[in-house]
Amino acid sequence: MDRFSKVGIQRELHIDWFDQAARLHCMGFSKSDARQEIYAYLDTAPGFDTPPSKQTKTYVANALIKSWLAPDSDLIPLRNAAFHLLQENPNCRLPIHWSLLGAAYPFWFSVAAVIGRLLNLQHQVTQSQVVSRLKEKFGDRQTVSRRARYVIRSFVSWGALKDVDSRGCYEKTLPMIIYDESLAVLMFESALLAIPEAKGAFGMFLNNPAFFPFQLPVMTGDLVSQRSERIEVVRYGLDDELLRLIGVK
Repeated sequence: MDRFSKVGIQRELHIDWFDQAARLHCMGFSKSDARQEIYAYLDTAPGFDTPPSKQTKTYVANALIKSWLAPDSDLIPLRNAAFHLLQENPNCRLPIHWSLLGAAYPFWFSVAAVIGRLLNLQHQVTQSQVVSRLKEKFGDRQTVSRRARYVIRSFVSWGALKDVDSRGCYEKTLPMIIYDESLAVLMFESALLAIPEAKGAFGMFLNNPAFFPFQLPVMTGDLVSQRSERIEVVRYGLDDELLRLIGVK
């Protein structure tokens, strides 16, 4: 099963763990050595009330490795660009980790997109609303409900959503304003890598509901072309533009 159809988030994820994965990448750890380092780190990592089981460690390590340490080959340029941006501005860790995880596990973006669309229409969103819409895309599998819950709880942990008094009900937090145009382009690239066709109308990425926790800067196709060697901007019609990953037909 390819990453586009996989429902792959197997537990709630904390953003601090992705900081550790980025550090291990910086230190040049191999995939196998990084896994052992992650296992040791998780014994005392934030996010656990008690030491995690071996299975939990495996689930977490898989997500960290697929995002930062050993991503799919077509995701490596994105990872490298993300690492460069993270070194330049550690305060942008939220959109950087969000983008890498969404490219490696498009289910992350799928959950975010459903929530983003709902929050465009209403003040709060319920878990049942999200799961119902996800099942239309991924089928009525028990894993969809369970893993959607893990992703939603991750969003809360990352500060993208907040709990309200009603159980299973959430509302949006204040969006993080993105000023860096290179970071915005990285986010577009991650969204392109999360869809099989690797292309789409520029407006779809400017207003991508999967980026609901963020406020993107004003961008033009020319800016994208200037900031990326991996995204092609194709103009069609009178004033429409298409983004496409270079090398993908």
